[in-house]
Amino acid sequence: MGKVIHFEIHVDDMERAKRFYGEVFGWTFEDWTAYAGMPYFGAVTGDTSEPGINGALMQRQTPPPEAGQAVNAFVCTLGTEDYDATEALILEQGGKVAMPKNALVGMAWQGYYFDTEGNLFGIHQPDLQAK
Repeated sequence: MGKVIHFEIHVDDMERAKRFYGEVFGWTFEDWTAYAGMPYFGAVTGDTSEPGINGALMQRQTPPPEAGQAVNAFVCTLGTEDYDATEALILEQGGKVAMPKNALVGMAWQGYYFDTEGNLFGIHQPDLQAK
């Protein structure tokens, strides 16, 4: 089938992006530049015993998306056990709110943010009491 097995986040400033995702989500990075022929860092996103996929940060090859532009790519949503603490880290590390925290009634809390590179992503905290 077409199961998602890898993701790439395009970045302008590799060190800033590694710091953002490392501090907010605890990701670690492996330098795969020699394989890719450009700045490219594999992102280890968590314990292999848990569901999820790993990906990479790659050097952006074109100008970043304009503010207010329609989304023209996949948007990844990252799981969290504490929405409010994760949001605080996102903002502390230079991220910005795109769509604020919203209850998916009876299921979860969901919101969207821009990282330090202008990329859109979501965070999701399961909560059957959300309303």
